[in-house]
Amino acid sequence: MTEPNYAGNIIVILANLPDFLRKPILKKRMSEFYSMSDQEKNVLIQNALEAGPTIPFPNFSKLFKTWLEVLADETEEHRQILISGYVNEITNFPQKIIAFNLDGMLEIYFTLEDSKKMIINNSLKLIIGKLESDAKRKIILLIPNVLKNELGV
Repeated sequence: MTEPNYAGNIIVILANLPDFLRKPILKKRMSEFYSMSDQEKNVLIQNALEAGPTIPFPNFSKLFKTWLEVLADETEEHRQILISGYVNEITNFPQKIIAFNLDGMLEIYFTLEDSKKMIINNSLKLIIGKLESDAKRKIILLIPNVLKNELGV
């Protein structure tokens, strides 16, 4: 990528913020996401997937948990827009997910309140159900078995 990764830089900064600052800033940044053009959304997701693995996992895990909590509080429409963007990028470029600590991310996911997990699970199931067969096959291959069981896919 020839452009500076501004979104990635913001993600790194967010990961290093204390909890009381991280959540409101992340909420605001996520609300801005929905008004972006599709191209801007794609670039942001690409940059986030590039920046994520560069963040030390203790900091990344705090950011990821906050992101999941904020995501669960979004509307279903907003959740689907955001998650679909990530799912599409990952199905097109599965190698991007390899650099992440997926086991650690799953541990963080399983620490969410049950109600928030159910909200995210339902959104994921809807999104996976709408995928074309090739994309669905790819994403199911990438999902760890414990999450497949959780989602029932």
